[in-house]
Amino acid sequence: MKKELSKYFEAVGRRKTSTARVRIFLSSEGFDVNGSDYKAYFKTSGQKTSAEKPLKKMTVPEKVGISVKVSGGGLASQADAVSLGIARAIVKMNPDQKSVFHASGLLTRDPRAVERKKYGLKKARRAPQWAKR
Repeated sequence: MKKELSKYFEAVGRRKTSTARVRIFLSSEGFDVNGSDYKAYFKTSGQKTSAEKPLKKMTVPEKVGISVKVSGGGLASQADAVSLGIARAIVKMNPDQKSVFHASGLLTRDPRAVERKKYGLKKARRAPQWAKR
């Protein structure tokens, strides 16, 4: 996708340690993630469908171009961050879509993250094996 100096709507999506900065351009078409097509960037079909889920719910008639810069985490986490960023950017572009996205849970950030390891334990909750004798 070419970088045009046109109007765009920008939003940020996060999941675990991934952060996605999403820009939606009104004057171009395509869906690029870190400079490559999203179908080439995301490997599995689940990651691809997760990233494009807000586009399926979108009822904006015109074609839009999407440019995403994503960093941190793994590909599954990045796909969820991209999904949240796209949904937030679409709501900025068309506030009437907010109720549709909110009802389907696309505007809610997933708060789950890795629990930290505590001292005296082997993992976050796993205690050393107890021996009576």
